[in-house]
Amino acid sequence: MSKSSLTTHVEAYQKWKNLLITEIARYQNWLQANGLFSDDISTRLKRGFQLLREDELTIAFVGEYSRGKTELINALFFSGFGQRMLPSQAGRTTMCPTELFYDRKQNRNYIQLLPIETRASEATLANLKKQPERWHTIDLSLDSPQSMRAALDQVAHTKTVTVAEARALGFHDSMLDHDHKQPGRVIIPAWRHALISLKDPLLEQGLRILDTPGLNALGSEPELTVSMLPSAHAILFLLSADTGVTASDMTIWKEFIDTENADHRAGRFAVLNKIDVLWDDLQGDEYTAKSIKNVRTYTAEHLGMIADDVIPVSAKQGLIAKVKSDNALLARSALPELEHLISQKILEQKERLITQTLVNDLLGMLQNSEAILNSRLEFMAEQHQSSLEKGVSKEIITSLTEKTQTDYDFYYKKLITLRSSRRLMKSQGDILSELVCAERFESHLEKTKEMLQSSWTTIGMNRAMTGLFDLIEHDFANLMSEVSLADKMVSSIYKRYTEDTRAKHLHPVPFNIRRAMRDFRQLKNKAEQFRRNPKTIMTEQTLVIKRFFNTLVSELRNIYDRVNKEAVRWPEEALLPIMQYSLEQKQLLEHQIRRLKGLTENNRNMAAERERLRLLIQETREQLQTVESIHRVFRKPAPTLSTKKVVSITGKIA
Repeated sequence: MSKSSLTTHVEAYQKWKNLLITEIARYQNWLQANGLFSDDISTRLKRGFQLLREDELTIAFVGEYSRGKTELINALFFSGFGQRMLPSQAGRTTMCPTELFYDRKQNRNYIQLLPIETRASEATLANLKKQPERWHTIDLSLDSPQSMRAALDQVAHTKTVTVAEARALGFHDSMLDHDHKQPGRVIIPAWRHALISLKDPLLEQGLRILDTPGLNALGSEPELTVSMLPSAHAILFLLSADTGVTASDMTIWKEFIDTENADHRAGRFAVLNKIDVLWDDLQGDEYTAKSIKNVRTYTAEHLGMIADDVIPVSAKQGLIAKVKSDNALLARSALPELEHLISQKILEQKERLITQTLVNDLLGMLQNSEAILNSRLEFMAEQHQSSLEKGVSKEIITSLTEKTQTDYDFYYKKLITLRSSRRLMKSQGDILSELVCAERFESHLEKTKEMLQSSWTTIGMNRAMTGLFDLIEHDFANLMSEVSLADKMVSSIYKRYTEDTRAKHLHPVPFNIRRAMRDFRQLKNKAEQFRRNPKTIMTEQTLVIKRFFNTLVSELRNIYDRVNKEAVRWPEEALLPIMQYSLEQKQLLEHQIRRLKGLTENNRNMAAERERLRLLIQETREQLQTVESIHRVFRKPAPTLSTKKVVSITGKIA
């Protein structure tokens, strides 16, 4: 069977990223060879390398239990094993959130399981991921599918505990299933979280899958809904064609997916699974197609989304078709349509993100280099033409040297002025970073914790929680006020510089915390829901405080830290485009002065002097060709974006 659309597009995406890595390295070598490499440029290029090498595409599979989430994952990614690798049968299977990825650092296959008892500690899931000793690890052998399947079955394991023990672990009574064999006891998952590293072609290339349990588990693992689901690039919401949109489906959709300020950058899609129950061989294909269309329309209306974002599919039949290489059944299962959606819409968004955050930045740097070389080449070409008409004389070489020296002095002075401006920006940066420093955040937390512990009423606790978000919002408002003042100074510097140099292509590096602000607003809404939730009101005070800090505050700290890093980064890089331009001009002019002075030495005859000038022009043209070649690669649209009718890639730094 030929490669799936998903496999083909992910491979093209990875090939594109590898090409960008190669070209960044090539540009770095060019800068170093021409003496144009600096610590500032090194930092920017390293960030680009890191973004491309560590880039991941996270797709979260969300839905009530028995909707076929795990079966769909088996069909999409593990049909090559010829059997179901992840447990998928009637009833509840995946009992704990499960992440599938490939561990590039350890370069091995394994499953790591976090005991459910860790929920009694104050450590967050993010912190526990840094403590391998807390996890139960089982190595996986790709050569033994049977033993591997037995190990993967662990994600479905449960254990029986008392109601009191379940409550202590954060399970609410309404979420518990009673053990009919042991009256008075309840069933809970054996594991809190599972990490599966698998050497699969798609996972190796940065694809990461998050498989979530049903509504009960979503409600009892706040970190999953506060941090992990919002950070996923795309959400696939699983529904069942034989049940339609049930009340519990709508609860998951409204509370955990279609929330205010939700920002799944690559989209949210509904997957209408098990359409094979609508197949009616007696009524014919036309009748079946109409039935599927009706359910699809009904689903779209209930979820408030367009019908194109509701994808009918049969994961079970798609898996069978892939294993048996049955192309007709595969087409009927509609699995290829879902693969196409993932490859087109989701990968397109990832490509757009890399284009906006990395490619445009590098295009700006390359434009600098090209503008400088074109300017030098134009000047030398005029001098060479003059030498052909009048001959090469000491006067011509001296004139060329003096003109080049004047230009060199101009950019040398510009660099001195810019370095002074940059010191001023550094002072401004100290002010910005102080407004959102870690110490300030911890001070807010101490005040909040004291208020929570001294509160005897729900109203008092709610006031303390609200107060923390108000303090953070105040910090961010003060930060943006200072940024506005600094931005005016940066704009003024750029205006003067571009007027003096005619370098109209240069633009300031922007201060960008839009994503962090969206995440903050979403987290603030989640905190409001947390405070108003009846389960929170009925929970013991110390447990509420622990949950608040382990989930909401932990994520708030991450957002605050991201804003602080931007406050540190921006003042250091805001002037980099014009500094790089000035540095490249100065260095190339310095190189040209040395070459021109060499033309007047050793009493060379006229022909030899003309040849030296010609070689200087040829060398500059070769350097320009190298930069133009790199530039062309970066201007080429990404694989998925290249299929669009309109592609906009500019040289502006975004």
